[in-house]
Parts: sequence; structure tokens; C-alpha cells
Amino acid sequence: MTNLLFPVILCGGSGTRLWPLSRESYPKQFLAFSGTKTMLQQTATRLQGLQSVIPVAKAPVLVCNEDHRFLAASQLVEAGVFGATILLEPVARNTAPALTLAALQATAQGADPVMLAMPADHVVTDLAAFHSAVQTAYAAASQGRVVTFGVKADYPETGYGYIRHQSTQAQGVFWVEGFTEKPDADTAQQYLNAGNYLWNSGLFMLRASSWLKAIGVCRPDILQACEKSMQAARHDLDFTRPDATAFSLCPSDSIDYAVMEKLPTHPEWGLAPCVVPLQAGWSDVGAWDALWGVSAHDAQGNALLGDAVVQQNCTNSLLLASSRLVAGVGLQNLIVVETPDAVLVVDKRFTQEVKQVVANLARDGDALAHTHRKVHRPWGWYDSIDRGERFQVKRIVVNPGASLSLQMHNHRAEHWVVVKGIAEVTHGERCFCLHENESTFIPVGHPHRLRNPGTEPLEIIEIQSGAYLGEDDIVRLEDAYGRTERVQ
Repeated sequence: MTNLLFPVILCGGSGTRLWPLSRESYPKQFLAFSGTKTMLQQTATRLQGLQSVIPVAKAPVLVCNEDHRFLAASQLVEAGVFGATILLEPVARNTAPALTLAALQATAQGADPVMLAMPADHVVTDLAAFHSAVQTAYAAASQGRVVTFGVKADYPETGYGYIRHQSTQAQGVFWVEGFTEKPDADTAQQYLNAGNYLWNSGLFMLRASSWLKAIGVCRPDILQACEKSMQAARHDLDFTRPDATAFSLCPSDSIDYAVMEKLPTHPEWGLAPCVVPLQAGWSDVGAWDALWGVSAHDAQGNALLGDAVVQQNCTNSLLLASSRLVAGVGLQNLIVVETPDAVLVVDKRFTQEVKQVVANLARDGDALAHTHRKVHRPWGWYDSIDRGERFQVKRIVVNPGASLSLQMHNHRAEHWVVVKGIAEVTHGERCFCLHENESTFIPVGHPHRLRNPGTEPLEIIEIQSGAYLGEDDIVRLEDAYGRTERVQ
């Protein structure tokens, strides 16, 4: 059991360069850009089929932002992944602390598994090649080596870091000589010509004890903060919550900066890194041009995503529709992304600058920088479909068997109209059911709850009226999701 392969999914990040589809409240790892599986679901099922040759743990460890906990848990269940350990970061501290939390969790019962750290927002199109690389890395990591994966470069990419390795290899792995930052175009071409540089994929494999030793040597402050936070961790529903006070004192740093870049120059630590070449259709989908690159193209090089997309005389462009028809005519090398509340049009050469647009929106206090009109909750979702002075209209969908909290509002009243399914309504001391085309009224200050007792989604139209309609005007009296302390 000491050689058990322990998948660790790093599910942080906001994906702001993929705005407006990816936003802080619903970042890219929870989106399905192609097919039906989201990027998280693809990552969580990526090792399926390896169990016959490698002892893979039945469920992964997932490290994610506390605000995304129900979203992550529900997507894992939808993908058929049960029993995952979900570690909740109280605040974002980058990948080095996240992997440290996972390593402490993995060794808590005295085991020392081989960890495969995988970001949740990467694409791999050739699973057979990926599995082959994992087997090669597993053999090395089981012997105590620190393994990273380097993607074979086929063009001078300036958006990735690079790994420089020795020219000789043993058993499919190369010793790493150094790591370099994202280069300019001329330097990237030199790397490509040299032949011993690989793109840094951000995938790592090593024993949990090896990581704890490495982070202890390189960043003892990170290890100490993570140890304290895990010692005081709480278990809540299906989640493990490291102590917020201790973790908030943890420095923020990446796996590369904190550890990997230091290892090649310190052989005395006994943690010299090696790299396994990866040629499996990998992409970190860091921006819209990268998504265009990994998407299926028509004869003119266009990627058409969504059910309502048409093009006429367009070339090498990406058109994505979320809620309505998008038609492109005569476009060349453009990205067009439509969502219900925002439209992005950008030249493919400037997709990295989308991040700055989001920063400007956030600076100006525009909520569209962070949230969608459609907001997901542990019980389902709601969509704010209209708003004016002293009123707001929402479409609310409640999952079968799910329930909103027992709550009240100090400033708004609510009218509910059932358009599909059956609603069980708690209104003060009364509890009754509403069917399609039936309605009820909830006055200001009255305790109430909405529940779906049926086997199909419940859909209602909610009309709010009052002097203040903000989401923070919710007083939770009871809640099945542990949210009585704050609105979420």
C-alpha cells in the first residue's frame, strides 16, 4: 500500500483570461468547453483504466476554494467519482500550500503514497499517451524521485515556462538541469532549436514524504502554517476545513517557485528532480487562443462552440454562444464569446489582455468581473432575468430532494409562481404544496423555506419587491449546508 498512487486535484484559480465565460464565482475548471464533462470532471476521471497496472486510490484528494465546495462536490458525483476527500482553502494561497495540505492529509494515517498533482483546468486529448507517461513517472517516483512532466514543444510558445534537461535518459526520464521563466519570442525559438527544453506542464509526481521534506527545506514557513491549520482542521459534511486563522498566515507561493526551481542546484538535499516527456495533447487552456488551439476546427480553421453558432467566410476564429445565436461574417483570427450578460470580441493576438479588462471592471466595482447572472447554489441555481427600481425577477431551479435554507428578509417581500414541478413551502408555522401555475406571497420579515419533494427539477419565478434587494438581506435560521454563519 505504500506505493498507492494518490491523485491530488488542485482546483483553485479564477481563469480570468477566459472571461466572460470563466469568472471568480464559476471559474474555468467547472466549465465544459467541449462535450458534456467539465474540466474538473475530465481531470477526476483521467486515470480510469490505469488500475490494472498501477494501484490507484479509489478516490482523489481535491483542494479547492471554500466558496466552490458544493460545486466541486456535485460535479464529482455527477462524474461518478465518490468518496473524494475535499480540502477547503479558507483563502487562496497558490499551489505550494495546496499540495502541502494534500500531503499532510495523505500521510495522516502513517501511509506514504505517491502523489500525482494535477491542476483541474488542464486538457489532455490523448489518454493512452498520458497513461504511458504516468506509468513511467510512477516507477521513478516510487523510488523516491521528484518527477515533473514536460510537454514536448512544437512551436516557440512564450506563454509557458520551460524545463531544461540533460541529453541522456534512463528508463524514460531525464534529469532536470534547470527551470526558466516565460521567454520572449527569440529565446523561445532558441529553446526549440536546442532540443532539450520542454514546456512546464504543472503536473508533478512524488511521494508525500518527499514533498513534505522538500517544502520543509525550501519553505519551512509554509509547512509550519499548513501543519498548524491541519492539526486544527474541522470536518463538515463531506469537507475537511483547515483552520482559517492558521492558514491565513501561510505565505502564498507556487510549487515551481517555492520548491522545484531550487532543487537542481541543491543535490545535497537528495531531491534532484527528473522530467518525463509528455506528448498527450496537453494544454492549460490559459487563454481564448489556447482553447481555439485544442478545439475541433471546420475546413476554414474555425472553432464553433455552442448550439447556435453560424459563420460565413470566417477563418481561424473561435465563435462561442451560450444563450442566443452568434453569427460571424468575414472574420479572421478573432475570438467572439457570448454569455447572457456580456460579449467579448478580441483579436487572437491579444487574448492575454482579457485579464486586464477583468481587472478594470473589478476596479470600477462592476459585479460582472466576478459573477454571472446565473448563480449556482448547493440546492440548484437562480438566474436574475429582470431588475428595476424596487423589484427583481428571478428564475429559480431547485434540484430534486433539495431545499433552500429556512430564512427571512428584513427589506423585501417575495411572490413565488410555480412553473414546473412541485414546491413544498414552509411559511411560518404552515407547510403546504404548490403545483404548476399556483403561487404564494411571502411578506417582509416572515420565515420561509422552499423545498423540492419531487423527482424532477422544480422551477419557479420569484418576484422580489422592496427598498433593498441585495443578497445579503438573508437571515438564515436553519440550513442543511452549514451556511448559517454567512450568506453564500
